[in-house]
Amino acid sequence: MTYVILIYLSPQDKRNGECGVIIPCETAVKSVVPAVKALIANELVERRGFRQEDVAEILGISQSAVSKYTRKVRGCVVKIDGIEEVEPLIAKMIGLLESRKYQRAEFLRIFCQTCIAIRKRRLMCPFCRKSDPKIRIEDCDFCLTYSSVQK
Repeated sequence: MTYVILIYLSPQDKRNGECGVIIPCETAVKSVVPAVKALIANELVERRGFRQEDVAEILGISQSAVSKYTRKVRGCVVKIDGIEEVEPLIAKMIGLLESRKYQRAEFLRIFCQTCIAIRKRRLMCPFCRKSDPKIRIEDCDFCLTYSSVQK
């Protein structure tokens, strides 16, 4: 039997008061990924008539997670609906998921493009700042310059 132990590490190292290295993708996992999944879940359930159980299976999450997405209890940290650059990418992902006939790499490429579009709008900056108060978000251009996913 295998046990998995998850340990939450504070961004601040208790030994020397320094913040650890928190990369933007870690911040995205907590803010952007749930927001994107929430948009997808909402579209599939509310507009396309999918059952929550089916959406859960498609997205690889629990039915209760889908319920929380549709009730806006989860996935609402970053507001991404209505963003011009994001809407067509979400639509592409929904189309792929709805057809259930897609290459995983194709879906992941579009998901990464979506994250990059959100990062370029600087919507993650406040969350990066929370993870490391020393970050001067007004001087940080990482998400604007290091967008290497091919379109």
